Amino acid sequence: MSRRRGNPKTFGGVDMVTEELRNLYYKRLLPIEKYYSFHHYHSPGYEDADFDNKPMVLVMGQYSTGKTTFIRYLIEQDFLGSRVGPEPTTDCFTALMYGEVEGITPGNALTMDTQKPFRHLDPFGNTFLNRFQCVQMPNQVLESISIIDTPGILTAARKKLSRGYDFPAVLRWFAERVDRIILLFDAHKLEFSDELTRAFGALFGYEDKLRVVLNKADSVDSQQLMRVYGALMWSLGKVFRTPEILRVYIGSFWSEPRRMCDHYQLIDLEEEDLLTDLRNLPHNAAVRKLNDLVKRARLVRAHAHIIGYLKQEMPTIFCKENKKHNLIYELPVIFTKIQQRHRVPAGDFPDCTKMQEQLLSQNFSKFKKLKPSLMASLEKLLNTDIANLVPLLQQQELVNKSLPGVLDGEFLGTFRREHYKRHPFKEIQDDDDGEQDSIEWIVERHKPKYDEIFYNLSPNEGKLSGAKVKEWMTTTLLPNSVLAHIWRLSDIDADGMLDNEEFALAVHLIEGKLEGHWLPRELPSHLLPPSKRLNMTDEEI
Repeated sequence: MSRRRGNPKTFGGVDMVTEELRNLYYKRLLPIEKYYSFHHYHSPGYEDADFDNKPMVLVMGQYSTGKTTFIRYLIEQDFLGSRVGPEPTTDCFTALMYGEVEGITPGNALTMDTQKPFRHLDPFGNTFLNRFQCVQMPNQVLESISIIDTPGILTAARKKLSRGYDFPAVLRWFAERVDRIILLFDAHKLEFSDELTRAFGALFGYEDKLRVVLNKADSVDSQQLMRVYGALMWSLGKVFRTPEILRVYIGSFWSEPRRMCDHYQLIDLEEEDLLTDLRNLPHNAAVRKLNDLVKRARLVRAHAHIIGYLKQEMPTIFCKENKKHNLIYELPVIFTKIQQRHRVPAGDFPDCTKMQEQLLSQNFSKFKKLKPSLMASLEKLLNTDIANLVPLLQQQELVNKSLPGVLDGEFLGTFRREHYKRHPFKEIQDDDDGEQDSIEWIVERHKPKYDEIFYNLSPNEGKLSGAKVKEWMTTTLLPNSVLAHIWRLSDIDADGMLDNEEFALAVHLIEGKLEGHWLPRELPSHLLPPSKRLNMTDEEI
């Protein structure tokens, strides 16, 4: 049955791509997986939740590298169960997902929830599930992505401790399903332990999803940073034996003031690059799902040829056990024969050593021979059906959904020179209750102090330009992403400049942030300057 390749607009965009991938998996790939017992050797089958879930980000690293702080920086708020400290504070896997009501769901209950993509974690047992939870909370960033926080990877001094479950296997399970893997290192203590090396092994094959971050870079001087960066690149090169060099982002990912250092500007640029990468995840979600499905289909094809060859070589009656062991021993040669005979690329095959270990416990007599109809269906999937989805993926370019909060690129764009005269934000909300005028402006009590700063910056015709405001704001050492959010909240008339009231509001928000408070998503009514309350409804909306 051939797909129509007519007007792609009728297919409904990105959601239609996901729906077509689901149909192709159930129709063409799943029957072959079941026929050749693919799930006994490799990953479990996909379910509806695997196609429907939002893009996921896996955050991992050794303890005290700033994983939880990094997540709080992204979502701009605390979450249930989070603790931060120099000692190992996160001892469980925590999935942060969007929910209307804040709450925690334990691991065993999660594996029963068909709406969540965690049902196949059940085989890891109670020891793991007791250390797995899902935190649901109403958060704008989590409306578009989900985030997985992980326990700190043990250092050499703690390598004798046992977790009670296969930690690298759990990491690999998540690595297969997430869209991005953030691996954090501390610029102060760069150490490669045995467990970290095993964790790297779990990420083998998913290097394209990996982003390495050298965190807390503002706490070392430029000379130390250069040495640590070089040592990290050298160590990563030994672990990931690929011709491509992994990109390492240098930053200090938290929303508190950074320490002043010679490489302050570099940290800002690296931060923007990483946030841009994360911001594109919802936009590229369908592409990632298609890529993972093709990768899985290629592995299924190689697996089917392996099982079919082993079945064909087995004797009917005598010496079955000896023949089985000989075939397992000769598995590398068998891989080569299949590559040459069926033109299956070498990169599609599973790890040979792991496959040999799995085959030892299998009964070769129950293996199935190659079934031409199933293999033809698989080839049609790879050669025709996937190609027919390209027009839908091209349509995706028209739908570029950006993430709110720290991840919104326009917040950072506010501080670029081309936006000084043309501010992009215009999100004034109507308020028809008539009570705004009677609300006391909480900033008024400190306005004389703020006005002194305002007039010392030499305003022009009663307003400060974006360049002058930025120059003063950056002296607070808050990250540019946080300052840009404050700019958005303060420039109420969206003219790219701040008058004395707007500037007072900006200083008030900065002081609140420096005291440890979270910034509001939208400006609450008690912070709106009185002179701006009368002009909003008709002019700005």
